[in-house]
Amino acid sequence: MSTRIIGPFNRVEGDLEVHLEIENERVQSAQVSASLYRGFEHILLGRPAFDAITITPRICGICSVSQSVVTAAALSDALGVRPSTNGQLGINLVHAAENLADHLTHFYLFFMPDFARPAYADKPWFAKTQRRFQAQAGLGAKELLAARARLLNITGILAGKWPHTLAVQPGGLTRSLDEGGKMRLLSVLADVRAFLQETLYGLSLEEIAGLENRAALDKVLDTAIDIGSDLGLFAALARDLDLESLGAAYSRFLSFGAYHFQDENLFPAGMMVAGEVRELDPGAFREDLQSSWYAGGPSHPADGVTQPFIEREGAYTWCKAPRVNGQPAEVGAVARQLVAGQPLIRDMVGAGPANVFARIIARLVESARIVINMEYWARRIEPKAPVSTDEKPADEGVGVGLAEAARGSLGHWVRIEKGRIQNYQIITPTTWNFSPRDGAGVPGPVEYALEGTPVAHSDPNAVAVQHVVRSFDPCMACTVH
Repeated sequence: MSTRIIGPFNRVEGDLEVHLEIENERVQSAQVSASLYRGFEHILLGRPAFDAITITPRICGICSVSQSVVTAAALSDALGVRPSTNGQLGINLVHAAENLADHLTHFYLFFMPDFARPAYADKPWFAKTQRRFQAQAGLGAKELLAARARLLNITGILAGKWPHTLAVQPGGLTRSLDEGGKMRLLSVLADVRAFLQETLYGLSLEEIAGLENRAALDKVLDTAIDIGSDLGLFAALARDLDLESLGAAYSRFLSFGAYHFQDENLFPAGMMVAGEVRELDPGAFREDLQSSWYAGGPSHPADGVTQPFIEREGAYTWCKAPRVNGQPAEVGAVARQLVAGQPLIRDMVGAGPANVFARIIARLVESARIVINMEYWARRIEPKAPVSTDEKPADEGVGVGLAEAARGSLGHWVRIEKGRIQNYQIITPTTWNFSPRDGAGVPGPVEYALEGTPVAHSDPNAVAVQHVVRSFDPCMACTVH
């Protein structure tokens, strides 16, 4: 048995180390460590309730709108305010724009560059992969950054700026929209559609979003390979390296639901356990601290306390261990699409766990679905109609905000008394996926998914480990509160 530490990881938001126990060139066990404490839950204590709108987006420079959306939802729940119809459409658009930008950034800048490493120099797809995806030099990255900048114009039109907008409020948005602004939104979305169809997929959004089973996917991938799109390049290397054999975690998936409009979510809330969809029960959540540098024991996040305790015996991370009914659950695009009943992802995963290939395909399918629905929401906006309600908020209450960032389920729990925050607890997507062992010794999804991963003595970068970790798209800055 040998030990190897992989990290700190590059191209990851925040600090991440993975400690591996290896035998016969395969991972026997893994421990994931988030090594930088930030303390946002402490920063919020005692402050006026609406200060949270300013502070929580600073948790992350990648998913700041997601933090804003969930903060506004938590305050709305606690203080009794509801957004207007136009406000909800605008919130959906800025939230979806950020999540889509995250999906594309993950594919082009975080995940695919690992296949341009010298370890794959003898592969038939390597030269093209290097031209398209080599870190800091690939042509695909340059094209992506231009398209991403165009996409994020949506947050400028609707929310003033990105990141860290203050426009998302419990009552809706602070920025109104005229007919010209609506036309600019539709123009941006037309450009984004063109980039996805011409560069990423080589096929229409409707063909990707409408995939119904694995056989249909294989035909689309064959076409993408023939066309030479970036999806085709991914398909070729995924088949060659058998990415479906890597990164199997648990067959439990969680989604808080995303993009609320007209009394329902585009992607519904729920769980999928061994192929069976179940109703979401937020009362079943607990955060276990056995392996985390915090004082205390398991508690529901509404009652949670974040008290650093670096001397805790056996602890190895600042990440807590959230559980549902005492069990870990995977979150992210694959979980959202499984709970939502997307037929291709259901067919690929079935009653079993996801894998590296399924997670990437789920993100790509979800991206197509997001743009199609963004076009619908933009057309539904009524220029000059109210973007926010005039309701007067209460000055105390208990609230929860639940939504989906690109990486998965994000929840905020708040208690307000006399207008000030008495407790604020946050569970981010990476906290779910990169959670440590709990009091029963059960590893989190990534730790479990790494077991059995090949690690050759001749491979100093442990590329297969990198693929598994990056398939979950870690954001460690969000994870450490």
